[in-house]
Amino acid sequence: MKNVSAKKHLGQHFLKDEDIAICITNLLDKSTKHVIEIGPGMGALTKFLIDKDIDLETIEIDKDSVTYLNSLYPNLVVKNEDFLKIDIKKKYSKSISLIGNFPYNISSQILFKIYENKNHIIEIVGMFQKEVAERIVCKNGKKRGILSVLIQAFYSANYCFSVHPKSFNPPPKIQSGVVKLIRNKRTELNCDDNLFIKIVKMGFNQKRKTLRNSLKTINFKNKKEIEYLLNLRAEQLTVDNFIKITNHVK
Repeated sequence: MKNVSAKKHLGQHFLKDEDIAICITNLLDKSTKHVIEIGPGMGALTKFLIDKDIDLETIEIDKDSVTYLNSLYPNLVVKNEDFLKIDIKKKYSKSISLIGNFPYNISSQILFKIYENKNHIIEIVGMFQKEVAERIVCKNGKKRGILSVLIQAFYSANYCFSVHPKSFNPPPKIQSGVVKLIRNKRTELNCDDNLFIKIVKMGFNQKRKTLRNSLKTINFKNKKEIEYLLNLRAEQLTVDNFIKITNHVK
């Protein structure tokens, strides 16, 4: 069958390096059973996922790719849907793992959706723009951001390897990075979730300033107990530091 043409508006860059595809699919935990592949495209990862002892479902927004995959793998479940619009809690009763060469133009939205469904999504193996991948796993420093804190609150995050543009068709203009996330043992934040997100966002919206300045509109109780944290910049704080600050908001 004729190959699928990559669509710029969908951020499609089809992985063509089979060695990389094998490395990515092998990152899934051996105990993994229920796997959702996001944006399979022409099936670079799918080719190796179908041979694993897993319950595999693919979600693809591009109708041309759906037609292509259906012709190639007639027994594969291919859903022509937008992952960002799926109600994960309603659709899946079991815990799921996600894998995919995620479109760079919606990678942040995918990560926020993962955070919102953290109690259903226990594992993620994903390829991102390298800059985003490095930000996800960063624990301290300039690359740390809002997504670093939110994701690391509920997942252990590891940078696995980089992927050169020549491994794709068409090649992107930037390097890519593969990240693996595993759900940690934290069941809740022990603070108000929405307030926590607000504090994290405010801290990083003016990340070159200390929290004393970026959070100056917030009223705190027992402020002396967190003075040492307010003298730092957001990029220097751990998840637990942000939780502590949140619990001191009046």
